[in-house]
Amino acid sequence: MPEKKATLEKGYVQVYTGNGKGKTTAALGLAFRAMGRGLKTYMGQFMKGQFYAELKSAAMVSPYITIEQYGRKDVHVQKPPSKEDIQLAREGLDKARKAMLSGNYDLIIYDEINTAYFYQLISLNDMLNLITDKPDGVEIVFTGRYAPPEIIDQADLVTEMVEVKHYFQKGVYARDGIER
Repeated sequence: MPEKKATLEKGYVQVYTGNGKGKTTAALGLAFRAMGRGLKTYMGQFMKGQFYAELKSAAMVSPYITIEQYGRKDVHVQKPPSKEDIQLAREGLDKARKAMLSGNYDLIIYDEINTAYFYQLISLNDMLNLITDKPDGVEIVFTGRYAPPEIIDQADLVTEMVEVKHYFQKGVYARDGIER
């Protein structure tokens, strides 16, 4: 582990969006890099109720990376969403917001928050308030397809993942250790 903890004088707002693979993976790469400098990351995952290997990986590098999932284990959100799905997303948003304001974390990743917004689980105002209320020394990342234009406008860095070719098109589904 790192000898001396780095600090972020200024944290920025990053967005990883688009229909290509790699948004969560890029955010986890950032968390891994931050860990190498002694920074701590909190990742709140919206709409990911299944087991993903990053949960086990984060437990291996605790306390540097903490991941929590919000929502039902059988994620099948539809428009309009159920009251239960909205409530669970709101509770998750509150947890992630508290983590951002706690002073315990340097990097906060709101994984699939853009998708949660698209499915009407959280509001645009909820997302904009996270940006407005972000402490100076905290970096935040919003991931997921369908990033709203207002969030893109407020962000300091936006990366769009574009699908050029994917083996899903050949019938290869999510593989353990690669996609989940």
